[in-house]
Amino acid sequence: MFNDTIVAIATALSEQAISIIRLSGDQALEIVSKIFSKDLTKVAANTINYGFIHDDEGDVDEVLVSVFRAPHSYTCEDIVEINCHGGVYITKRILALCLGMGARLARPGEFTQRAFLNGRIDLSQAEGVNDLINATSSTQAHSAINSLKGSVTRLIEPLLDDILDMIANIEVNIDYPEYDDVEVLTNEKILPRAQHFMERIEKIIQEAQNASIIKKGIDTVILGKPNVGKSSLLNAMLQEDKAIVTDVAGTTRDLVEGCVNLGQVTLNLIDTAGIRDTDDIVEKIGIEKSKAALDKAQLVIMVMDASDLTDEDEQLLALCHDKPCIMVYNKADKQKVANGINISAINNDIDELVEKINKMFEQAIIDNRKDTLNNERQIGLAIKAKKHMEDVLAGIEANIELDLISIDLNLAYESLKEILGQAKREDLLDALFSKFCLGK
Repeated sequence: MFNDTIVAIATALSEQAISIIRLSGDQALEIVSKIFSKDLTKVAANTINYGFIHDDEGDVDEVLVSVFRAPHSYTCEDIVEINCHGGVYITKRILALCLGMGARLARPGEFTQRAFLNGRIDLSQAEGVNDLINATSSTQAHSAINSLKGSVTRLIEPLLDDILDMIANIEVNIDYPEYDDVEVLTNEKILPRAQHFMERIEKIIQEAQNASIIKKGIDTVILGKPNVGKSSLLNAMLQEDKAIVTDVAGTTRDLVEGCVNLGQVTLNLIDTAGIRDTDDIVEKIGIEKSKAALDKAQLVIMVMDASDLTDEDEQLLALCHDKPCIMVYNKADKQKVANGINISAINNDIDELVEKINKMFEQAIIDNRKDTLNNERQIGLAIKAKKHMEDVLAGIEANIELDLISIDLNLAYESLKEILGQAKREDLLDALFSKFCLGK
């Protein structure tokens, strides 16, 4: 499919023990053979070959060269990987030799793009590759591995088969109405199939949205009056002194952010300025930022001082009436509240809060362990397919002719195909693979 051979440094360009220069394409073996002490065109596939990289002046480096022959390689093309010593100078010099012998510098993600275009993986698996590289938690890594193993494909292919079966039966009835052995499809017969499809895709979308919260981390705002211990709670959860803590009300005047993993749940924490009436211009700006962060929050931790409960607390609770909210009573070392979550942030005593958070998102954690759609692109296309199927159901209810209903069925089918990259769009592919790192 491709006429050129590409090359890139597949490891970080820094001083390290080993660097890898990767080539893929029809000329990969020949190009490296010109600068290696062995003819790689004659070696067996899946072998590691010891020798020296050289140029006109002599030996450049002692290396191990791995050879993978098409189609049994990552890209389904011939691949050569030069494992050299990890100095920046040596790595760049070997890369330059490969370029000088006819290879082209690979674009970001081009190796994986070739694997996709050559049919080794589908688009959801390609996204899984990038997700695995960028994973920052075991939850994200688990999801990426499942995607690499074809979890999204397993979800979508049965839906594609069902829609295709409906479309095919409609087309047969339209094209060959005279055949007695062809099942005569009516709107009543299509209806239960479409309804069953809707049930399944709604479940897939809901589970994916739940799992997405766990994968990305839950955007969490710490809310409360000034001087109730919001910054102390942030520091306790992060286990570092990130926010300034004093006895002076209004110390936090801007948003302070951090990310913390609480067992199976990751929180993207935002410590807000204490919300109150004030004449301080700077503090006012911080309070407005706090309210904006609250609008976007997926979880609110409302911090109150157990020894100083006032109407202001009730007013703040009203601001988050439409958000998942956990009320915690701080300064439990001084006073506790019965039947409440009591913490002492200053003493790092926050176990009750951590337990509550994990329990609150228990279902999302369960959904994340299932085969799910893995990103906004996939979820968006599933929602698009669902909307087209809603049009199918509306058409059936209005007793529209089946040949018109098949138009919406085809649109739903194409939306699902695009999840797997089977409805290829060059603009989509270029945008997606440009997010990959060089050499992958």
